Amino acid sequence: MKKVYFDSAATTQLRSEVIRCMTEVLKTEYGNASSTHSYGRSAKSLLENARKEIAGYLNVSAPEIIFTSGGTEADNLILQSCVNDLGVKRIISSKIEHHAVLDTILALQGSHDIEVEYVALDDCGFIDYENLEKLLKSGEEKTLVSLMHVNNEIGNILDIDRVGALCKENNALFHSDTVQSVGHFDLDFSETPIDFAAVAAHKFHGPKGAGFAFVRKNSGLQPLLKGGGQERGLRAGTEAVYAIAGMAEALKLSYQNLEKERTYIIDLKNYFKKQLASEFPKVHFNGGCSDDERSTYTLLNVCLPVSKEQALMLLFQLDLKGIACSQGSACQSGSDKGSHVLEEVLPEAYRGKPSIRFSFSSFNTKEEVDYVIDVLKEFIEK
Repeated sequence: MKKVYFDSAATTQLRSEVIRCMTEVLKTEYGNASSTHSYGRSAKSLLENARKEIAGYLNVSAPEIIFTSGGTEADNLILQSCVNDLGVKRIISSKIEHHAVLDTILALQGSHDIEVEYVALDDCGFIDYENLEKLLKSGEEKTLVSLMHVNNEIGNILDIDRVGALCKENNALFHSDTVQSVGHFDLDFSETPIDFAAVAAHKFHGPKGAGFAFVRKNSGLQPLLKGGGQERGLRAGTEAVYAIAGMAEALKLSYQNLEKERTYIIDLKNYFKKQLASEFPKVHFNGGCSDDERSTYTLLNVCLPVSKEQALMLLFQLDLKGIACSQGSACQSGSDKGSHVLEEVLPEAYRGKPSIRFSFSSFNTKEEVDYVIDVLKEFIEK
């Protein structure tokens, strides 16, 4: 059976170079990075070199990179400490954030009685920047703004420079989940007035279980996990040196190949978009995913013109044909709830039809697109 993987927004295929890097580290650098003997010092050196390399791509200092198990832990570390330790009394976010942010905010609201406000969205799910400015000016409490850079379901891009400037003007802290953008976009956190960011390696062809938080120096953030002095005291626990080395290697390769791979993937996405529109004139592109200027080049979220009865079987049929894609976010797979993102942005006329997220990498081909189109045609024309 033909196998096609169009679910890179959920997780990406490991690059062969990353596998080789991690395998070598597993073989030779098995010392605990906190140990003082030669094995430990060697592992520590590898760890700190990875930190410096990663920091260089974001144009920040190495101590501002705190290794975590991934984006969810990084989001939790930042949000919880802002409320517990930095005196934040109000959080401004949006209703289409990742659940790592939304669920954490709701938990903090319940346990700390903080004020939570959600910025208005336009019909495509883009942030209303004037409304954000109005919210920032409306309160005297210490405020944190938490808005993701690239939406993981519909691909909308936030103008983080504009949001950062608004936050700075109004003495608010700014946190962004950059899980879908680091490794895919050039980011310079020395220029962007951002205080905190969350990153996951497996979104840019690195290993699962590795990520980091960017924490602006002198922020006052305190650890979520206690029990050791690792990561400048901000994240207790023995570091997974092999995974961190793999993450650094993956990020290096992502930025070395960024322009070439971005051009390739943009062409692939546009080809897919053109084929969908040609074969299914009533297809609807959700959110801003069809806007080449304001959405990521790495995904398309489409609502297909099929009946409610067919909708129940579509993902199952695609899977039977060897096609991997997502209905909303992978973190919600197995849930009987629909996508909270599409609930906010999808017009009423499309809510009974299936929406599918196809997400791409440089490992994909136009031949794979053609195969998916043929399978969809066969299913829809039945």
